[in-house]
Amino acid sequence: MPVVFRHKGYRFFFFSNEGDPREPLHIHVRRGRAVAKFWLEPIPQIAESYGLAAHELRELLDVAVDHTAEIERYWNEHFGS
Repeated sequence: MPVVFRHKGYRFFFFSNEGDPREPLHIHVRRGRAVAKFWLEPIPQIAESYGLAAHELRELLDVAVDHTAEIERYWNEHFGS
């Protein structure tokens, strides 16, 4: 489970097995029991979440969008795309 970066105690990561065929570019976020998944392609949006308030989701999605280039770089290095 490669961690791409951390923000305010949240880990932004993806799983080494992201489906077959692989799902589009996305990122998972976790802090404690709170989790979320954000699609970054084709448009940034919340895929799912548990234990996070709406204002946290908005902030975390904004952070993910701001780091899309970094996430995509790690994604491509890890999956060899």
